[in-house]
Amino acid sequence: MNKIGNFLSVVFLLLTTFTVMAQERTANILILIHSDNGGTYELAKELAKGIETNKNVHAVIKQVKASSNPKLKIIPVASIDELANYDGIAFGSPVYFGNISTGMSEFLAKTVNLWTNHTLEGKPATVFMSAGSGAGKELALQAFWNSLAVHGMVLVSNGIRGYENIDKTIPQGNSVLGTTSLASLKNVERPSKSERYLAELQGKNFAKTTLALKGTFDNTEKMQQTEKTVDINEALKQKNIVLPNLPKPVGNYELFSRSGNLVFINQVSLKDGKVLNPGKVGVNVTEEQAKEATKQTMLNIIAILKEAVGGDLNKVKKCVQLIGVFNTTDNYTQHALLMNAASDLTVEIFGEKGKHTRNTQGAYSLPVGSSVSIQAIFEVE
Repeated sequence: MNKIGNFLSVVFLLLTTFTVMAQERTANILILIHSDNGGTYELAKELAKGIETNKNVHAVIKQVKASSNPKLKIIPVASIDELANYDGIAFGSPVYFGNISTGMSEFLAKTVNLWTNHTLEGKPATVFMSAGSGAGKELALQAFWNSLAVHGMVLVSNGIRGYENIDKTIPQGNSVLGTTSLASLKNVERPSKSERYLAELQGKNFAKTTLALKGTFDNTEKMQQTEKTVDINEALKQKNIVLPNLPKPVGNYELFSRSGNLVFINQVSLKDGKVLNPGKVGVNVTEEQAKEATKQTMLNIIAILKEAVGGDLNKVKKCVQLIGVFNTTDNYTQHALLMNAASDLTVEIFGEKGKHTRNTQGAYSLPVGSSVSIQAIFEVE
């Protein structure tokens, strides 16, 4: 009996350990797109939705180049170096004559240093595309796969999942290599409901694979060496991130307070002396406008942080915590989605040093009518 009891205790201990490890494991996925008219971006949002059904996986959408399209101009632009910071990458592009788009191709052409240093080796990748009539989509998807295979990435196919539940009375962008949308077929909304459904399934599958593969290739040392050589002030110029002029206090307080090695900053969405997108989310402010205001608020904070460290952001050792408060209706629940704009910008600028703890909440009203207020704590030299 004692042997059985001991055996059961060991089994229970192992199960508990594996459960805790599973709960602690988290992954970050980059959805990297080039989009002309927004079709690829729409698929990207469905992919992100599928990815984040796994509570331990976070998705961020970025584009390879800035866009003047109103739907796309608020999406942050990715840098080459930051690709190493993610546990998996989903690539999305329009189909150009049976190939990936020019914008995506130009971005991938700049990743030679990542290839020579094996930086992306072992990282999972998946692809999706917005096609015109659908002609050449398989060729384009294969071209995508060829480019990523050169990097040694683990290519995650879409398989035949979801086929039994799509509307077969109309043409759909279904492919085992990745979801596509037949953008030029206007008899139904594109992406169609079926194409959105397939993209969401692709996101769910990719999140599961990425979480399982995390840590199987350890590039931590290379990432740390890369971060040490990157000048953050120079990186801002390369990423076209322009910090605003310092806002002026409207009361008897300071823009920042420093205690030891900690810097404390609070800001709202001021831009050029006016509140950007003021009002209440869900009433007169859309989620996209709230994200834009959140990003502006974080830019204000980083501009003040630069002042706090004497103009040299390389002296920032870590973003410790961000607390976001949003002016929302009583039944609004997507505060975390809005706050991602601040978190993503912080990690984009500071890399691993930008990763932080976070809290988000709603409020009935905020100062000067701002839709967002952010409190930030940084550790500095």
